[in-house]
Amino acid sequence: MIRIANLNAYKLILDARGSAAWQARVTAVHEIGPHILGLQEIVVDESATDKEEWDETAAETIKAFAADCGLTATVDATPGHPHGTAMAANSHRPWYTALLWHPDAADVVPGSYRPFGAPDFWHGFTTARFDIGACKPVTIGSYHGAPIRPDFPANEARRVKSIYRRTGGAKPGFVIGDFNAPSAATVTEGGVQRYYDAEPYRDQDHGDLEYRVIPETIGGEQLADRLQTQALLRRGFMVDAAPHLGVPPYPTVGHWEDGRGDPDLWGEHRIDLILATRPAAPALVHYGVHPSKAAREASDHLPLWVDVDPDKVEAAG
Repeated sequence: MIRIANLNAYKLILDARGSAAWQARVTAVHEIGPHILGLQEIVVDESATDKEEWDETAAETIKAFAADCGLTATVDATPGHPHGTAMAANSHRPWYTALLWHPDAADVVPGSYRPFGAPDFWHGFTTARFDIGACKPVTIGSYHGAPIRPDFPANEARRVKSIYRRTGGAKPGFVIGDFNAPSAATVTEGGVQRYYDAEPYRDQDHGDLEYRVIPETIGGEQLADRLQTQALLRRGFMVDAAPHLGVPPYPTVGHWEDGRGDPDLWGEHRIDLILATRPAAPALVHYGVHPSKAAREASDHLPLWVDVDPDKVEAAG
């Protein structure tokens, strides 16, 4: 069994290594015990760091965190990516995504690491193919959805889809991350189809609603904009692991009280997701959100995980 997990690490910086906040993140990862981990919000202090040093500093941060978690993020260095770290960012801000893994359980296919940034992604999208003992390597991407550009998420989703598309179908793989939007996955109960995640913004009244709500519904039904995952889930190209496995919804954000970190206007709901492509969906075995004390201290996002049976990954779909 292979465990794939995800953590938005809330502005993880190198200077925090050894602090209680850093250690809480490390503890949460150890509690989960992932073989592959998606990481978002590795940041560099741009006011104190020259732009030419952003990548080097981010790589040092990721490698330090990986080492403390008993994982690695090391890939072959190339002239284009000389820091030898599985990470990605856009070119304008030093906010990174990354992939970490346990080398005894998963191997990166040489040459498969691909960092995608601007103009396709507001935050970087880190991808690599992993040999997990399945019939084919699986493509895994660490994703951080655009938070303040309502037109971006659906366009980013189409770009994500293109990375996982193959002629006539989908490559085996998983997209894990902070999507910054509720899922469009549906469930059927009593012959009635509804969204797996209930509408989270109906009773809210603040200026940031325009970032996550269908514009013409603000002040009325206040329906969440779900175009991002609608594109990925369309015709079963991907599945959302939680409803696919029949697990009750559990919030991944909203547990930090006001005044701690960034103010939370959104309340408890689920915006961190693990999606599996059609060939990988049969391999999903278990899904969970990890709400331990350390996890709640670590970040404003709770980590989540899936267990995958490599023998059930299909070659194509």
